[in-house]
Amino acid sequence: MAAFGEMYRLLAVFVVLCFTLPGVDALDEGDVIAVLLGVVITVLGFCACLGYYARKREGQL
Repeated sequence: MAAFGEMYRLLAVFVVLCFTLPGVDALDEGDVIAVLLGVVITVLGFCACLGYYARKREGQL
């Protein structure tokens, strides 16, 4: 249960940092594609790590 407290603390720091960043005037198509590609790669990497962890925990690796 202590991990959840650490996660909430990290999330709170992340939210505070997001609100302190300066705003963006405009995004062109390249910026939008780069952000979407980054999000997709991040989600796929996270899912791959979860799958690896699950298989390792079950003793399949």
